Amino acid sequence: MQKFFWKQPLISKRSIERIGAVMTEKKICARAGLRLWLETDDGVLVGKGRMELLGKVDELGSIKKAAEAMNMSYRAAWGKIKKTEGVLGEKIVDVPGGNRKGCSLTPRGRELLASFTSWQDRVLEYAKNTADEFFPWMAGKI
Repeated sequence: MQKFFWKQPLISKRSIERIGAVMTEKKICARAGLRLWLETDDGVLVGKGRMELLGKVDELGSIKKAAEAMNMSYRAAWGKIKKTEGVLGEKIVDVPGGNRKGCSLTPRGRELLASFTSWQDRVLEYAKNTADEFFPWMAGKI
């Protein structure tokens, strides 16, 4: 009697055993991550990207340099800053005499950056600390 290829196992029993051994040895290392933002009916107030932008503006003293460092156009960076200022109702970046002389964060801009960073750190820490409670089968791997 002739054996047809479809009656033959596509994979040997030994291969299945080896694959099973590899799969049971796989170690899972997960990490908690979140995307936080605050928004109003008028739009996004703050989020990770805008806070990174403000941090770069503070560090580099220039919206243009901050935009370049983030691979973003100047127009996009300026638009995000203006949108946040519009939602907030006050300036967060001070640009004295045009952008040629540099810029800096206003006291409200610094406060916004510090507050968001602290809030994000605290929420992420809470998420990490409670992950084992919600995912007991992953205990110790997060």
